[in-house]
Amino acid sequence: MSEIRTLIVDDSSVMRKIVERALRQAGLDPLVVHEAGSGTEGLDVLKEQTVDIILSDINMPSMDGIEFLRQLRAQKLAPGVPVVMITTESSEEHVKQAIQAGAQGYIRKPFTPEQVKERVLPLVRAA
Repeated sequence: MSEIRTLIVDDSSVMRKIVERALRQAGLDPLVVHEAGSGTEGLDVLKEQTVDIILSDINMPSMDGIEFLRQLRAQKLAPGVPVVMITTESSEEHVKQAIQAGAQGYIRKPFTPEQVKERVLPLVRAA
């Protein structure tokens, strides 16, 4: 598999590292990871970088993951790139909003590398 360029958007630097480690353990390697600490930073990264997949937390200050996704689509950044939302939400409403905004999937925290593999690998292969 060729290099997989990934954007991880989460306000927690620890969670960004956990997501990166889970991606590597799921077999997504070689992996190039771009990180953003907010939705706004994520949009800025996408103005400069091309990525193959985006993983974004839903709950973030200033711009949450759903607004990030809406802005991503409105600004036509990363067209066709799959977005997977990461959430602690047990509420189906947040997941529904994310899917309506254009997310291709979601992963609930806490997650295992196996769950990441099941949700992310098919999207990377299809893209």
